[in-house]
Amino acid sequence: MKSGIIIIAPLESPMRERILELQRRFDPKLAASLPPHVTIAGSSGMGPISTRTTVAELRAALEPIARATPPLSLPLVAPVRFMQSNVVSLALDPHGPIRALHDRIKAAGLLAEAPRFTFTPHVTLNFFPEPTPPKLRQMLAVRVAEPVVLKRLQCHETLDLTNTRQLLELELTGAAQG
Repeated sequence: MKSGIIIIAPLESPMRERILELQRRFDPKLAASLPPHVTIAGSSGMGPISTRTTVAELRAALEPIARATPPLSLPLVAPVRFMQSNVVSLALDPHGPIRALHDRIKAAGLLAEAPRFTFTPHVTLNFFPEPTPPKLRQMLAVRVAEPVVLKRLQCHETLDLTNTRQLLELELTGAAQG
């Protein structure tokens, strides 16, 4: 994995603990790398942001977006396997407020690589081990009725697949619409 800056939205309690428990069960290495989160920018829809981007530039681009965006409460749908792989994640609808947030970040003028995939927001359950067929069935059977709540954005520089360095955290403080 190339070094770059990703933008994640860590899950809030109590779903953070529920998802972390699932990650520990299915992929302890993933569970130890980053908190349970939704990647907003840096993997799908928008490639990683250049590591030449300073924290001041990130703040200038993202702070107005965070101030205008209210906390998000989003339902998870049934688990899916990522294209031609055994990586399993709980998907989110790629439309609505999560898409609006992603699109505002993408349009903020930050230098980023081209995306490899269309925007597919999700919460990853496993990444590293090749699951056995029974584990794969268990992951695909997971159902989560409660929504995930996103209240913060974090910028992380990816150093390698399991090591990141947090550069910035911003609260989503916008007023809810309607």
